[in-house]
Amino acid sequence: MVRRETGWVSFIVCSDKKKESLQAVITEGTAKEATIFTDENRSYLWLESEEASRERKAVDHSEAWAENRDGDDIREVYVNTIEGIWTSLRNRLRLLRGACKDQLSGYVAMFELAFNHNEVGPEVL
Repeated sequence: MVRRETGWVSFIVCSDKKKESLQAVITEGTAKEATIFTDENRSYLWLESEEASRERKAVDHSEAWAENRDGDDIREVYVNTIEGIWTSLRNRLRLLRGACKDQLSGYVAMFELAFNHNEVGPEVL
């Protein structure tokens, strides 16, 4: 997940991308009043129910990379930010030529720390 206003990322290693797994992560990691931007994956459909209490905006990648929903000529519905960050993480993991599943969350946590604190100061040490 990435917060658009700050660029702060939060990664959680999931065993799968099923609705139940994603629902737990999103519910725990976001505020109820948050707007969640996703692709068209069906695992996110639960966000459209009243019990989710979060607004979902989804972009259909078969149509476009981003969508303008409010007519102001700004494409505000997109997921390119998190996709770009994910590509950076994947490229970092490639250097390892594979990562053991038992150690993957540790590698991901180190990437998250480095990404969120790109200028390391005394407060991080």
